[in-house]
Amino acid sequence: MIQTERLLQTFCTLVSFDSPSCGERKICDYLKETLKQLGLAVTEDDAAEKIGGTAGNIYAVLPATQGMESLPPLLFSGHMDTVEPSHGKQTVVHPDGTITSNGETVLGADDCAALAAILEALSVIQADQLPHRMIEVLFSAAEESYCTGIGMFDFNRIQAKEAYILDISGPVGGAATQAPTILSFRITVHGRASHAGFVPEAGIHAIAIAATAVHTLKNGWLDEQTTRNIGTISGGSQTNIVPELCVVTGEIRSFSHASAMAAWEETQTAFRDAVAQSGAELDITHTIHVHAYHTPETHPVVKRFEAVCRKQGISCFLRSTMGGSDNNPLSEHGITGIVLATAMNNSHSCTEYTSIEELRRISAITVDLMCAEV
Repeated sequence: MIQTERLLQTFCTLVSFDSPSCGERKICDYLKETLKQLGLAVTEDDAAEKIGGTAGNIYAVLPATQGMESLPPLLFSGHMDTVEPSHGKQTVVHPDGTITSNGETVLGADDCAALAAILEALSVIQADQLPHRMIEVLFSAAEESYCTGIGMFDFNRIQAKEAYILDISGPVGGAATQAPTILSFRITVHGRASHAGFVPEAGIHAIAIAATAVHTLKNGWLDEQTTRNIGTISGGSQTNIVPELCVVTGEIRSFSHASAMAAWEETQTAFRDAVAQSGAELDITHTIHVHAYHTPETHPVVKRFEAVCRKQGISCFLRSTMGGSDNNPLSEHGITGIVLATAMNNSHSCTEYTSIEELRRISAITVDLMCAEV
């Protein structure tokens, strides 16, 4: 049975740790010790030194109970970091059960609600001696910075082929079965400086060239599954100097990886066409942060979640999300998962909130998933 006071205390304790991306040492130590006390075999990898952080990814395993060994293992995942502003986070529990920060920081329900729910589920299983299949737990570092931490993880360690990632906003009972490829880019136009009053014709106006390229590109929705955004443009040094440099950054997201790459090719072509015959030069770089995935609604990982929601009397609804999560790299490595709504609302803002009831609901769902016999 879910122990609400224990769950609330765990959540408040987790929130109290300062855990910015690449600065999760204290919360990592707490999680490792708690998982060990719950009987899991716990290890921390070397991701910290690879990403310049203070903590690696936590991987933990709880063997199946007798009679459940034949069931395939399941992976449960959440991330340890929170977005800024996060220093000195405090929980404020309101009379109606709503939980907020003091308004000066994020609350950190993204993703402390997930960590608390998984710990509570494991506590219930152990205290009530519930039969369960093999359970694997992955708590990642630096997820908010485009899944940097999990990108360093050795996925060969994971035995599960199905996963539940607790990391999306909205009412508990929701789940994302589709998420996009996310690609960011930086394009630098190198022109030539000259005095804008005396010899403007001697210069190559980098900002004008970049502006021409941007003008030809559609932003926002390119089709039903793809977006592009020119996010920043910077360049020039003085009003009387023809600007020799302009830097443009942006991103592309698409539920189709092929469509994302097509939009990126179109973006490059626009800049190359604008530069042609001008004498300017380009530096073009891009990073593919995560790859798109789509989990079929007929897949057992989805059907099991729907059955658990019915058992709990919780409305279940499936959707897509234009945000990435650790489920993207898990999917790349052959692990099929969905991302569960996890008692977080208004994430990435100082108005973020959760509630005791929603924390209880996601914890109960997690217990039933861990103990499911199908």
